[in-house]
Amino acid sequence: MRHVTPPEILRFYPSQPYPCPYLPERTARSCVATPAHLVDAATYSRLVREGFRRSGHFSYGMICTQCEACVSVRVPAARFQPDRSQRRTWQRWAGKLSAAEQPLVFIPEHFRLYRRYVMARHDEADEDASPENYEQFLLTSHIDTRLVEFRDPEGRVVIVSLVDVLDDGLSCVYTFYDPDDPRAGFGTWSILWHIAQAQASGMPYVYLGYWIARSRKMAYKARFRPLEGYWRGRWLPFERIEPLFRTLP
Repeated sequence: MRHVTPPEILRFYPSQPYPCPYLPERTARSCVATPAHLVDAATYSRLVREGFRRSGHFSYGMICTQCEACVSVRVPAARFQPDRSQRRTWQRWAGKLSAAEQPLVFIPEHFRLYRRYVMARHDEADEDASPENYEQFLLTSHIDTRLVEFRDPEGRVVIVSLVDVLDDGLSCVYTFYDPDDPRAGFGTWSILWHIAQAQASGMPYVYLGYWIARSRKMAYKARFRPLEGYWRGRWLPFERIEPLFRTLP
């Protein structure tokens, strides 16, 4: 029998306001579950079903004032239907990229790829992409986290993906990849691979994190259909949520 932390033992504390990393003109606030060491795999699975995410040891949900832009989304794996572009991306790399699970430890080759990715895609300062921040952000976990690397036919690591194993599926934590060819579709291919893994294992869902309509970095998740979103306390078909953002601030 798996241990589940009773809900009454956890405490949820609001963070101080901080600049939103996705919508620059806005201020964000998080609700953090503590103590972090009691958030085991089963407890975290429950939190994810309530819209939470994870960064290192910390599980958090968004409680921004007068803003509901962050919507947790998940793909019902068995019903997933790739569109034409996704099928082309899958066919382009199927049989060419080799996947291998690696231990959740610092691997210099991975870190070099991470630095290239964040500095090319997210304009992060050199000090933000430090080994210490990398380890704290991605290699620290209390739960069942898998690190999967993908190598091209020349043996180069081109994608690294971290995913949490939940009791109802997979939760994509973070993926970074070779930024030199933006048309390669590595980010899309990684999500398709995880959906295929969930399908093969009979897992119901693949959680993709937050969809944010007005953020180019986060809006792409709407392309994976069918999709469900966690909206005001319940999971709904994405088709019922997406139109709301034509009028919401």
